[in-house]
Amino acid sequence: MLGGQLLLVTIAISLLMIFLFLFRKDIYADNRLVSLILLVITAMLGTLSMAIKLQLPNLYYIPYCIVPIIIRILFDTRLALNIHLLVVMIAGFFVPNSFEFAYFEITAGMVSIYSIKNLVRREQFLISALIITFTYFVSFLGISLIREGSLVDIDWRNFVPFVISMILTLLAYPLIYLFEKIFNITSDITLIELTNTNAPLLRQLAFTAPGTFQHSLQVANLAENAIYEIGGNALLVRAGALYHDIGKMENPLFFIENQNSGFNPHDKLPYEESAQIIIRHVLKGIELAEKGNIPDVVVNFIRTHHGNTRVDYFYQSYLKNFPEKIIDENTFRYPGPIPFSKETAVLMLADSVEAASRSLKEPDEKSIGGLVDRIIKYKLDQNQLNDSNITLKDLETIKTIFKRMLMSIYHVRIDY
Repeated sequence: MLGGQLLLVTIAISLLMIFLFLFRKDIYADNRLVSLILLVITAMLGTLSMAIKLQLPNLYYIPYCIVPIIIRILFDTRLALNIHLLVVMIAGFFVPNSFEFAYFEITAGMVSIYSIKNLVRREQFLISALIITFTYFVSFLGISLIREGSLVDIDWRNFVPFVISMILTLLAYPLIYLFEKIFNITSDITLIELTNTNAPLLRQLAFTAPGTFQHSLQVANLAENAIYEIGGNALLVRAGALYHDIGKMENPLFFIENQNSGFNPHDKLPYEESAQIIIRHVLKGIELAEKGNIPDVVVNFIRTHHGNTRVDYFYQSYLKNFPEKIIDENTFRYPGPIPFSKETAVLMLADSVEAASRSLKEPDEKSIGGLVDRIIKYKLDQNQLNDSNITLKDLETIKTIFKRMLMSIYHVRIDY
């Protein structure tokens, strides 16, 4: 018997590892993430085993939907569904009425995953729990009618374990926080908290560099809409956009969006020094983010939003005024790295487009369209998108969205 159980569990775990190898190589190559997944599976099956040994009166008290919710929040929908199916299949060998058990838990698990497909508010956990309860109720009613033949003969006390299970499912929220801290993972819940404009660093940015803060908000809107269309983590992009320029808090007046009096401190500085001040906002931003315990997945947006491009204004100004001098071009170049995901690439494009659009004297359809096309072409020519896994089709979609949104932002009302 033990050998048979071992074979069945081996097949289930092998299918999970094959899925990770084929579709989520990033998780498969990370022992930390694989360990987390196996820990969640083992904990659930261990809980079931303990409940059987303790002769729990009803095994439906166990909150099986915790597993798909945790995996969905920490990873993605496909992985959550695969793992939930494997857990239910294995558990089905140990519970009575295994087909009914599988039907109850598979439908409830699928509903739990679908109900938090796009997590944007914490209260979605409560909404998800209510939807799971309703699903249990409909399934319970259907199976009871098949078994008893009439509503009168249904023993509604048998539904109580499902209600208890739903309440225990809410434990997923603190468990997700615990797993985040132990395994150094950033969930959508953390990203929601980071995108709150009352978060300490964002509140400081709004007070110290209000122009930069407004720029970041516009970039967040552009990037979020673009990544939503081409496919990606919109919440992650929004968080990255809001924090990408926090390094400008060190010298806010050296950035044009914060200059209100007409005074430009760069007028009194050599071009090389001005370029270094501009470049330093990236390194300063990384430093501030790390001090503020901002997750690495968000800090990556700070690192990559300029790639290794040049600060062209000061570089070209230097060449124009000192043509006889030889200078190391790296003095005017950001340290990189270049974007290495769709999300970081979209932020780079949104940042450049939004900043450049502010310089348009007469923003109209033609000038905005030309600006967007020119900037995206420049980033391509400079090989800034080579590592981002973004396609030419994606870029066309991004262009369309940027143009439409910028036209809306700079729409001029008719005088009357």
